[in-house]
Amino acid sequence: MKRFLMVLLGLLTIYVIYIDLTNGTLPNSYTQKSEIVVATTASTKTSLPAFEKEVQPGETVISIIEHQLDKPLPISIDELIQDFRKLNPGQAPEKIQIGSTYQFPDYSK
Repeated sequence: MKRFLMVLLGLLTIYVIYIDLTNGTLPNSYTQKSEIVVATTASTKTSLPAFEKEVQPGETVISIIEHQLDKPLPISIDELIQDFRKLNPGQAPEKIQIGSTYQFPDYSK
């Protein structure tokens, strides 16, 4: 009986591995390569000084601004997030995409 259960467990394991490798365990929306649609927004007039930059791999909003300033942020991260959202309506700072161009607040003045 013990041997029979071990064989069934082994067959079940092989079957699960087969299904995982052929069909996958994630929904199709994650496994299919789909076009990423970036919504273009009209730039709004703000009194906040800004600069435009294309995002490179490994960059974040904080790293881009610190690189522009050549020093640490002079404001809090919450203020930075609010300013980024004012300059880029509808865009979340944590979801910037590589290759896209955004406006970033300029704190050099």
